[in-house]
Amino acid sequence: MIGCYRKLSRLFATPSGRAVFLPLDGGVSEGMSPGFDDLPGLIGLMRDLPVQGVLLNKGAARAYLPEVPVMFNALVQLSAGTRHGVPAYAQGIVCSVAEAMRLGADMVAVRVNIANDMEDRFLADMGAVVDEAHGLGLPVLALIRPMGERIVNETDPSLVSHCIRLGAELGADVTGVPYSGDPESFSRACAASSAPVVITGGPVRAEYGDFLRMVSEALSAGAMGTCLSQLILRQPDQGEALRQFVEMAHAAGPKAGDGAAE
Repeated sequence: MIGCYRKLSRLFATPSGRAVFLPLDGGVSEGMSPGFDDLPGLIGLMRDLPVQGVLLNKGAARAYLPEVPVMFNALVQLSAGTRHGVPAYAQGIVCSVAEAMRLGADMVAVRVNIANDMEDRFLADMGAVVDEAHGLGLPVLALIRPMGERIVNETDPSLVSHCIRLGAELGADVTGVPYSGDPESFSRACAASSAPVVITGGPVRAEYGDFLRMVSEALSAGAMGTCLSQLILRQPDQGEALRQFVEMAHAAGPKAGDGAAE
C-alpha cells in the first residue's frame, strides 16, 4: 500500500490542502454533450491552472494522455453506461485496473449508484476494483450517488451522508458525492469519514455564480476537493470559467479537512 499512499498524498499536496479533478469522461453517458467536443482543447485549458487531475475514459486516455502535463494526475474511469440504457442508471466495468495502469493511470475511478435494484452489483464491482487497485498500488476514487426509481431527492442529506460513509467503509481512498445542501449533516459525515470527500455532479442549468457559491459552501463544510466540469465547460468562455472555478476551489472557506477525521 506504500505506492497507493504516496500517490494519494500527492493529490492533496497543495497550499489549500484540496484537490481539483476535471472529469472529461461524460462522452460515454451523454454522447456529444455541449462543451465537451474538443478534449485536446479542454486539456490545454488546464495547463497553467492548479488542477490536480483529469478523469478520462480508457479510449480517451490512450489517445490524449500524452498531452496531459506530467505534473497532473491521470485518473481512468473504469465504469460505463449510457443514458439510453434500461435502467438509465445501469453501469458496468469496461476497463480493468491493469489496463488503466498500462495506459498510465495514477488513480482509477468507479461509479456506484445506490438505492436501486442493481445496488448489489455496484457494490460487488466496487469491492473487486478496490482489491485489484490496491494490489497494484493505485488509489481508488469511488463516485457514489443515490439513483433509482424510488429516489425522490438525489441530494437528500441522509442519503448523501450514507454515500460518504459507504465509500470509507468499502475501502475507497477518495469518495465523490453530490453536495446535499445541508452544511451541518454534510460536515458531520465528512468529519467521520476516513476517506477524503470531493464534490461531484452539481446542477447543469444553474446560474454560474450560484454554482460557485454552492461549491464554496460544500468546501467550507468539509469537502477536500471537487470532481466537476459540466456547468463549468458549458460557459461561453470555458477558459475564464475554469480559471474562476479553480481559484475559488483552492481559496474557499477554511482549509478543507480542518477538524476531519484523520
